[in-house]
Order: sequence, then structure tokens, then C-alpha cells
Amino acid sequence: MSHMHPGTLLEAIVQTLVFGLIGIGLTIVGFKVFDAVIPFNLEAEIAERQNIAVAILCGAMILGISLIVAAAVL
Repeated sequence: MSHMHPGTLLEAIVQTLVFGLIGIGLTIVGFKVFDAVIPFNLEAEIAERQNIAVAILCGAMILGISLIVAAAVL
């Protein structure tokens, strides 16, 4: 497997932006899949009922997805 080494600073910036946007997009997709799978409405639980446990669960899930995406991109 070859590694992509940027030749210039501009190439490095472009690669960073592209991989960052890919990572953010995949994290959002992962969150939406998680939201679709669970049997209750995350937004209502967090915003209306102020359920801290659900907010902590969502934060941990987003961090977990982000770690998986980062490992996959590397």
C-alpha cells in the first residue's frame, strides 16, 4: 500500500481538507444510522426531556464512530 506524501504545502492542505470532510461526512452518516436503529427519538429525549444519559450515550457513540473513521482513513 503506497502512502500519499504531498509535494507542496498546498497539496497537504487540500488532502487535509478532503480527508477531514470525508471523516465528518462518515461520522454524520454513522450518527444517522444509529438514530434510525434506536426505538426512540434522540432529539426529543435530549432537547425536550433533557435526558442527560441519552446525551452522554450520543457523545460516546459519536466519539466511537470518529475513532473508527480516523483509523480507517489512516
